[in-house]
Amino acid sequence: MIKRWTILLIVLLATLVLAAACANEEPSARPASGVTVQTPTASSAAVPSTPTPGPTPVPPTPTPPAPLAAMVDGRYVFLADYERRVAQYQQVLLDQKLDPSTDDGQAELKAMRQEVLDSLVNNVLVRERAADLGVTLTDQEVEAQVAADIEAGGGQGSFTEWLSATGQTRDDYKANLQEAMLWQRVMDAVSGQIPETAEQVHIRHIVVDTREAADRVQAQLQAGTDFSQVARQSSLDLATKDNGGDMGWFPRGLVDPELEAITFSLQPGEIAGPIEIGQGFRFLQVIERQAGRAIPPEMQLDMKRAAFERWLEEQRREAQIEQFVDTGKE
Repeated sequence: MIKRWTILLIVLLATLVLAAACANEEPSARPASGVTVQTPTASSAAVPSTPTPGPTPVPPTPTPPAPLAAMVDGRYVFLADYERRVAQYQQVLLDQKLDPSTDDGQAELKAMRQEVLDSLVNNVLVRERAADLGVTLTDQEVEAQVAADIEAGGGQGSFTEWLSATGQTRDDYKANLQEAMLWQRVMDAVSGQIPETAEQVHIRHIVVDTREAADRVQAQLQAGTDFSQVARQSSLDLATKDNGGDMGWFPRGLVDPELEAITFSLQPGEIAGPIEIGQGFRFLQVIERQAGRAIPPEMQLDMKRAAFERWLEEQRREAQIEQFVDTGKE
């Protein structure tokens, strides 16, 4: 039964809901006590005089009540919350046989620490924006879900044993769950209604990492070499390489907007590329198109997540984020 609860923890953490970084209400900026406001006396009212301009008092920045890992639009992400979540996630990775003595293990731990911090920052943004979206979540709803999870996991005894084994408290679990439920509701709000059918394209792609490799692929395609053959020989995408680069069917709203615009501008048989995306280059070929093709449930969920990720990235761009910890991630 311990395994059941470990899976639940992985799900909670993997959804980037890594606890309430600002569970305590942060003090808002306010003028310091002792600032006085001058009022005119009787004599000064009788003899008008030209006021002497002076500097406008600037309220001091409030001192955080505890060490910080980050600040998000003036909201605190406490270092203790960050360190606790890092320890929990690290334990999950170690349970999955991660070897921290290897270079790969160290790289994964560094990436994990940055992901934890990013998720705590995201938690603040989601919590702050939820009210603007009309999203609410009551304590009664969270408690009801905690009770349902305990029952589904084998009862209170199993739950208590799992908490002890993972170094958590019931409040820790409740905080994680609360964030997960809030994220789900915000995701539903920002992604809107996902259609059951949509125009889709069936595509192949080739991924290479250098301009020289892209030039070689382009020369082969221009010479008439079959796209799928070039993909098997040259593509770096191991998931599709053996398939001739076949990525299956895609509706709009799943991939990078620039890539999507290019893809949906192609007719069956047409090829586009090289397209510089991130650290590499990509070639695309549309195999076929279909209007009103059914969108499978798992792809509808992917579309919701993609819409949410685009929304969250926009919130991050607009927010003032200060990071105070060195996660080791370059």
